[in-house]
Amino acid sequence: MKKVLESIRAFAAEEDGIALTEYLVLLGLLVAGVISAVAVAGSSLAGAWEGWGTFWDGAPQGTWDAPA
Repeated sequence: MKKVLESIRAFAAEEDGIALTEYLVLLGLLVAGVISAVAVAGSSLAGAWEGWGTFWDGAPQGTWDAPA
């Protein structure tokens, strides 16, 4: 048990482990934010994509001739 406590204290004293933990927490918060933003705005985003799709489907299909 004493060895386990010593290794936990050594990990806590080492700054690399603390920095890694901070970065992982930050990454988790960012991922959660992106997922929640997509979940909240998902239906309106789908409508916007459909609008753009129908806009481009209805665009005139002409040919472009290169200048001579």
